[in-house]
Amino acid sequence: MLETIWFLLWGVLWAVYFALDGFDLGMGMLKPFLARDEYEKRVIYNAAGPFWDGNEVWLISAGGVTFAAFPLAYAAMFSGLYTALMLLLFALIVRGVSFEFRSKVDSPGWKALWDGCQVAGSFLPALLLGVAFANIFQGLPLDQNQVMHGGLLDLLNPYGLAGGVLFVLLFLLHGALWLSIKAEGDLRERAASTAAKLWPVLAAVIVVFLAYTWFATKLFTNYMANPALFLILLVPVGGLVMIRVWLAARRFWAAWGASAVMIIGVTLFAVVGLFPAILPSSLNPAWSLTATDAGIKASSSPLTLAIMLGVALVFVPIVIGYQFWVYKTFSAPVTREDLEY
Repeated sequence: MLETIWFLLWGVLWAVYFALDGFDLGMGMLKPFLARDEYEKRVIYNAAGPFWDGNEVWLISAGGVTFAAFPLAYAAMFSGLYTALMLLLFALIVRGVSFEFRSKVDSPGWKALWDGCQVAGSFLPALLLGVAFANIFQGLPLDQNQVMHGGLLDLLNPYGLAGGVLFVLLFLLHGALWLSIKAEGDLRERAASTAAKLWPVLAAVIVVFLAYTWFATKLFTNYMANPALFLILLVPVGGLVMIRVWLAARRFWAAWGASAVMIIGVTLFAVVGLFPAILPSSLNPAWSLTATDAGIKASSSPLTLAIMLGVALVFVPIVIGYQFWVYKTFSAPVTREDLEY
C-alpha cells in the first residue's frame, strides 16, 4: 500500500513541477519573439523573477523522492541517463544565473550573453524532460542487473523527440498565458495573440502524440484492463477546451489555471498508465523496475516509506502555503516600479 501511495505521490510531484516551472520555461523560450526592447525583456524576467526558484523546489522534491522511495530506479536513471541529466542540470544552472547576472553590467553584449543563456536554459530543460519521459513511457533498455544500455543519441528516437516537442509546446502556451497576466499594453496583447495561435497547434500535437503512444508504448494496458480509468482523460481534455474558452473571454488567470490543470492531467494520465513500473524495461518486462512485486521491486522498506510519509505530511503543506503566499503577493502585472532583474 505504501509503495502505491509513494508511486502516486512521485507522479504528483512531477505534475506540479511541470505545471509551475513550465510557465517560466515557456516565457524564457518566448522572449526573443515577444520582447521588442529592453523594457519588455525586463518585464519578462520580472514576470518569472519571484516564482522560478520556488517552482524548482518541486523538481528537487521529485528527484529526492525518487532517491529515497525508489533507490534502485534512482541509481539506474542517474547512471543510464547521466549525460541527459547533466545537460538538464547545467541548463537550469545557467538559466538561474542569468536572472542574477544580467543586470550587473550595463553593456549590450553582456545582456545579450545572458539573454541567450536564458533562452537556451529554458528550451533545453523543456525538450530534455519531454524526451526523457517519453523514453520512460516506451521503456528503457534495462537488463536484469538494472544496467541501462545505450546513450544520449539512443534517447533521440522518433517517439522521444515527439515527447520533447509536446513538452516544448505545453510550456510555450503556459508561458504565453502567464505573460498575458503579468504584462501590460502591447506585450500583453502579443502574448495573448501568441497563446491563441499556439492552442490549435498544441491540440493537434496532443492528438498525434496520443495515437503514437497507443502504438509505441504499453501505457494504455491499465486503461484497457479498467476502462473507468479513461475518465482521467477528461481532466486534460477539459483543461485544453477551457483554455480556449477563457482565452477568448480574456480571462487570463482562468485560462492559465486551465493550462495548469491540463499539464497535471496529462502527467497523471501517463503515471497511471505506467503503474506499477517506474522504469519499464524494453528488453524484458520482467526486468522492469517497479513500485510493487510485479517486476524488480525498486521501492524502499515499509519503515522508510512510512517515515517519509510522516515527513511529507508535515512539510508539503508548509511549501504549498509559502507558494500560495508568493503567488498572491506578486499577482499584479509588472510595472516599471517593479523592475528588479
